[in-house]
Amino acid sequence: MKLVIVESPTKAKTISKFLGAAYKVESSFGHTRDLPKSKMGIDIAGGTFEPTYEVPKDKIAQVSKLKKLAKEATEVIFASDEDREGEAISWHLAEIFKINPKKAKRIVFHEITKSAIEEALANPRHIDLKLVDAQQARRILDRIVGYELSPFLWKKVARGLSAGRVQSVAVRLVVEREEERKAFVTQEYWSLAGFFLPLLGGGQEGVSPFEGKLHSINDKKIDKLGLKNKEQVDAILLELENAEYKIKDIVKKQTKRTPPPPFTTSTLQQQASYKLGYSAKQTMRLAQQLYEGIKIGSEGQVGLITYMRTDALNLSEKFLQESKSFIGKQYGEKFALDKPRFYANKSKNAQEAHEAVRPTDVNKSPESISAYLDPQQLKLYSLIWKRAVATQMAVANLNKENIDIEAKEYMFRATGQSVVFPGWLQLYPEQLKEEMLPEMKIGENVDCKELKPEQHFTEPKPRYSDATLVKAMEEYGIGRPSTYAPTISTIESRGYVERDENKRLKPLDIAFVVNSLLVEHFPEVVDYKFTATMEENLDEIASGTKDWQPIIATFYFPFHENLVSKSDNLTKEDTVSMREIGVDPKSKKPIYGRIGRYGPFVQRGSKDDEEKPEFAKLKPGQTIDELTLADALELFKLPRTLGKDKEGEEILANVGRFGPYVKVGAKFYSTKDKDPYTITLQEALVVIREKNQADANKTIKLFAGSPIQVLNGRYGPYITDTEKKINAKIPKDIEPKNLTQEECEKLIAEAPSKKRGAWAKKKSE
Repeated sequence: MKLVIVESPTKAKTISKFLGAAYKVESSFGHTRDLPKSKMGIDIAGGTFEPTYEVPKDKIAQVSKLKKLAKEATEVIFASDEDREGEAISWHLAEIFKINPKKAKRIVFHEITKSAIEEALANPRHIDLKLVDAQQARRILDRIVGYELSPFLWKKVARGLSAGRVQSVAVRLVVEREEERKAFVTQEYWSLAGFFLPLLGGGQEGVSPFEGKLHSINDKKIDKLGLKNKEQVDAILLELENAEYKIKDIVKKQTKRTPPPPFTTSTLQQQASYKLGYSAKQTMRLAQQLYEGIKIGSEGQVGLITYMRTDALNLSEKFLQESKSFIGKQYGEKFALDKPRFYANKSKNAQEAHEAVRPTDVNKSPESISAYLDPQQLKLYSLIWKRAVATQMAVANLNKENIDIEAKEYMFRATGQSVVFPGWLQLYPEQLKEEMLPEMKIGENVDCKELKPEQHFTEPKPRYSDATLVKAMEEYGIGRPSTYAPTISTIESRGYVERDENKRLKPLDIAFVVNSLLVEHFPEVVDYKFTATMEENLDEIASGTKDWQPIIATFYFPFHENLVSKSDNLTKEDTVSMREIGVDPKSKKPIYGRIGRYGPFVQRGSKDDEEKPEFAKLKPGQTIDELTLADALELFKLPRTLGKDKEGEEILANVGRFGPYVKVGAKFYSTKDKDPYTITLQEALVVIREKNQADANKTIKLFAGSPIQVLNGRYGPYITDTEKKINAKIPKDIEPKNLTQEECEKLIAEAPSKKRGAWAKKKSE
C-alpha cells in the first residue's frame, strides 16, 4: 500500500477516485504541528531562534492514525499544496514519521484532475527545505510580534487586543484612509451638457438628441472642478442664449482592446468583490470548493479550477491548446488566436510556481455544469472561466468617434462607439454597448434642444473594500496570496474594523488608539516599507540566497529592547488619550470619551471630583470621535427604571458587558435585541416571564439544603453539583425524576475528573 497524504479530506476523496487500490489517500487536516499556545516556543535565550513544535490537542488522533498508516505503507508520498505552508506541512509530517526530508517523496500539482495527479506521481521531488525555512521564519516572526506586543497592548490599552506583523499594517491602511476622509473638504463643482440634433437631412422626427458635454472654453480644456458654482454656469447659459452651434471637428479612429490577464489570488479577490460583492474570505472559501472538487453527474468528484493561491500568470500548454480548439468550435476560427497569448508578471516578488487560476477543463463551460453548482459557486466559476478563456481570444476592434460642437468660445464634445469585431468581448456582452452618433460633416449646423447644468460635490476616497484593501496590500508588498483573506478576517474578528452599510471596512475607536500607539512607539512593526522588505527577505530565504536566523535576529533584538523600555516608561494614560466631548449642562461636569477594558465608553466627571465619575457604554455603531454632546448625554439615561413587578420589585433596564438586560432585585435577564433605551415595562415583563418559565422547565428535581440538582440540559437530563461545579451523566435506564439524593451524590463522585491537561496526558500515554 502506498500512502498519499494531502491537506483536506475533500481533496483526499477527489484524488482517491483517480488512483487504484494500491494507493491509500488520507488527509492531514492542515498543519499537524505548530508552536505551543501556552508559551513562546522559540529559543530566544540561546540566540538560535530554533522553534519547538508540538502536536495540537485536536490533531493528536489524526496524527496517530497517519503514523499507523505510514508504518504499514510501502511508500509515503507527501502531496500537500505547493506553497510555503504546504511544504512545511509535508516537512512536519516527515519529521513525525522520522523520514529524511531530503529523501522523502514529494509530489505537487496545480489542478485535481487524473492527468495532473498521474503526471505528479511520475515526477516526484524531495521536500524543499528552503521553502520550509521561509515558512518557519514567517511563523517565528509572527509569533514574536504577537506574543510580545499583544500583552503590551493588553496592559497599556485593553484586554483581548492583538498585534501582528501583517494585520497591524492592514489596520494602519484602514485607519489612515479614514483620517483622510475626515480631513477632506468637500468642494462644489458643475457640469454642463447639451442635447443636439442635426439640421441637415430634412426633418428630425423619430431621431433622439445626442449628448455633448462642455469640454473647453477658448480652447482651454475644463478640468473636473472647472465650473465652480452656479453663478459661473448661469453666466455661460446667458451667453449661449440664441447662439449658433456648428460642427468644429470630427475624429474617427479604430481602437483595439486586449483581454486582461488570467486571475491571480489578488485579482480574483478584487474582481469577486467588485462584480459579485463577495468578501475575500468568501471568495477563497468558494474557490477552495471548486478546486477540491464538485460532484458532476456520473463523473463523480471533479476539481474544476487550478490552485487558487498564486501570483503567477502562466497557463499550461495543455490549457492553451484545448482553449484554442474550444474557442474555434464554439465561436468560430476568427475568434481563436494563431499563437497563444502570454502575460508578463509585473510583481517582482511573484514567488509560487503555480499557474494562474483557470478552469481545469475549458469544455466545462458555466452553462454546461450550472445544474451541479450552487448559485455562489456558479458565479465565481463563471468569473474564472470567462477570464481564462478570454485571454486566448482575438482582440476586440471598436470604432470610436468624437464630435466637437462649437458655440462662440465654448466647445461641447460628443462621443460614440461602435463594434467592428467583438473578439474576446463576445464573453462580456455588457461591455459591447454601442453609442451611435448621427452622420454629420464639419461645418454643419446643429440644433441645441436643451442645455442641462448639473451640480456636483467632490467626495473623499471611499473606505477600503476587501478588493481595494487587497490591492493596496499587494501594491505595498504586504503579505502574500495566502494571507490577504485571513488578514482581513482577523482585523474584523478582533474588533479593529466593522462593515459599514456598503460592506466597506470602517475602523473602530480601538483601531485609532492602537495604530497611533504602534506608529509612535513601534514604527518598524507598521512601517509599509519595512513590512515589504521583510516579505522580500522571506522570498530570498525561499530562494536560498539568505539564511533565516540572521534576519530574525536583526529584527528581534532592537524590537525587544524598545518593547522593554516602553513597557517600563509608558503609562496607560500616555497610550490612551481621552477626548473631551463637552460639559453636562445640568451637573456642569465634563464628559469624556475613553477606551476601556471592554471597549469605548463615556465618562461624566473626573477622578479628582468628590463624587465618583459615572460611566456609560457606547451604542453599537457609535465611535468616540463622532460622538456629540447630545449623544453622550443620551447614554447616561441608563439604567432606566421601567416600573415594578407584581411583588413590588423595581425593574431596571441597562446594558452591560454581554449586552442589554433588565434587572429585578439581584436577577438579570438578557433582552437580546431589545433596545434598553426604549424597552417598555410590558416588554420587560414578557422577557422575565419567559426566562422564569424556561428556568422552571430546566429544573427536574431539587434537594433541600443540597447543592445537587437534576436539570434538563442542551443534550438531555444531567446531574450537577453547583458548589463543586461537577456535572454527571444519568444512565439511560434511570428515570431522572426518580433519582434520590444519595444516587445523585454517587454519580457525581464517579464522574470523570476535568482537571486541565488530563485529557491530553491520557492521550499521550
